[in-house]
Amino acid sequence: MEINIENLQFNEDGLIPAIVQDANTGNVLTLAYMNQDALLKTIQTNETWFFSRKRQELWNKGETSGNKQKVKKVTFDCDADALLVQVEPVGPACHTGEETCFHNELYTNEVPSHDIVYQVMTRIKDRHLNPVDGAYTSYLFEKGIDKILKKVGEETTEVVIGAKNNDKQETTSEISDLTYHTLVLMEIMGISLTDVKNELMKRHIKKEGQNRE
Repeated sequence: MEINIENLQFNEDGLIPAIVQDANTGNVLTLAYMNQDALLKTIQTNETWFFSRKRQELWNKGETSGNKQKVKKVTFDCDADALLVQVEPVGPACHTGEETCFHNELYTNEVPSHDIVYQVMTRIKDRHLNPVDGAYTSYLFEKGIDKILKKVGEETTEVVIGAKNNDKQETTSEISDLTYHTLVLMEIMGISLTDVKNELMKRHIKKEGQNRE
């Protein structure tokens, strides 16, 4: 595949900054640098390759640790001097073992909500693997799938009632309850958020293709 990178603005050292982002959660994983060879290898192999300014050589993320990054999309900014590399990470991005290199908090005014569903799913998974006495989520897993299905059914009915009453706040609250119990159901059935996103993507792409026919 021929890739045209002539419009990109590499700096005087032949490098361009690459922001690596988790394609599923939106979390920024790391900031690294690429030269032309690293960028081309990234696109050709669908794995992230960078240029080490310290060692002055190319390196493949996860080559030794196994924590590779499967590339989904590469875009560049309006000035063509920075890259955004969206990936599906296989393991943590940081050499410290943290999920992202940006794990040291400097200032917080408001907790970001862009990945709240993943945060909730992570907590649900933890309650499943490490039950806590008195925790509602652990109680649901203890009772099993029939109890979880009953709650999904009840919350679905509550959503319908809230909508029929034209009560936005009530409906929002019940949709939140339904979402939570659906995530619990997904966990006990081994269904990931990525599985659901992939299914939605297949349907969306299929419909888009049909609309162009």
